[in-house]
Amino acid sequence: MISFATAEEAEAALGRAMTWTEAAWFRYSGSTPDYCLCFLNFFILFASYTLAAVPIALLELCAPGKLIMSYKLQPQVRLSPNVFLRCYKDTARILALITIGPLLMVPYPALKVAGIRTGLPLPPAWEVAAQLLMYMLIEDYLGYWFHRLQHTDWFYNNIHYVHHEFKAPMGFVAAYAHWSESFIVGFASFVGMVMVPCHMTTCWLWFAIRGIVGVDIHCGFNFPFSPTKLIPFYGGAEFHDYHHYGGKWSQNNFAPVFTFCDYIYGTDKVCF
Repeated sequence: MISFATAEEAEAALGRAMTWTEAAWFRYSGSTPDYCLCFLNFFILFASYTLAAVPIALLELCAPGKLIMSYKLQPQVRLSPNVFLRCYKDTARILALITIGPLLMVPYPALKVAGIRTGLPLPPAWEVAAQLLMYMLIEDYLGYWFHRLQHTDWFYNNIHYVHHEFKAPMGFVAAYAHWSESFIVGFASFVGMVMVPCHMTTCWLWFAIRGIVGVDIHCGFNFPFSPTKLIPFYGGAEFHDYHHYGGKWSQNNFAPVFTFCDYIYGTDKVCF
């Protein structure tokens, strides 16, 4: 919650006029408790996950096969509408009823202690970009080792098997997992922000990106015109689809976003 009662007070403290984005933030967050601003992270994550996955699902279900099959990584697998709906409903239930509860009780106090900001000024673009890159690298490293652990016998047989129900994934599979896996993965998303505190608006952007990236690497398509192909070391759908294809016995392509951890530790694998 911003501590200034009026826009004039805020501008006096800044020593300059507010930008239009700062004015919009002042109007929105001026009377909103910080806890509520933090809570929006989960709505943003779920919304980005849903909105990114729905077009891919409609494309696979409705587009003529000859139009899309050349881009589908496992064209021999065609999932029914009921499978798409069940995957989304099960994921929504886990996120809403199980995962969100514990994650709401832990991250907000941790982020406040770490020094997350909700006031003015808003961070410059270079700061936001640098922090987002840092968060991606930190989560990718943690995610790599957590994922490798998930492919040991006990963890796979009791937890990770849920996510690997789909050997040919689609966008909704990004968050389809055992509740404990969803909790740990969600907690890992906050580690970078605790290590490198940011503004709340950067948190929102980070969770939106995380949801979209998760859908992209699980979408099951390798589109040559995807802008992600311009990102260095980005694994993408082809890299991760190969991992799902191997199921329990897959010991390759563990990293959730980039490929450098797999390359460094010798678990990278030529894809389809």
